[in-house]
Amino acid sequence: MYQYQPNQVSPTAVSPASVGPNPNQIYTVSSIDPYMVDALRRLIGHCVVFETTRGAIEGIIIDVKPDHVLLQLQHRGQACVRIAEIVWTMPVSM
Repeated sequence: MYQYQPNQVSPTAVSPASVGPNPNQIYTVSSIDPYMVDALRRLIGHCVVFETTRGAIEGIIIDVKPDHVLLQLQHRGQACVRIAEIVWTMPVSM
């Protein structure tokens, strides 16, 4: 069905371990959604519910950074939520 092509590049030649100055270093890549960051910054001081990939979390937005949101949880301290893990956001009345 498939024939060997001698001019093809082997997977090991382009693997992530062979690219970059230090093959033993772990590189973290995170995308930033400026529209989401801007929308969340407008909600600072408001109570919101985030549906994340791990479940729902509710709290007051204290701070917004390009990759995470800091929430004040009711009676439980604070939580840092990665924006990349947020599925949807809904403001709630307290």
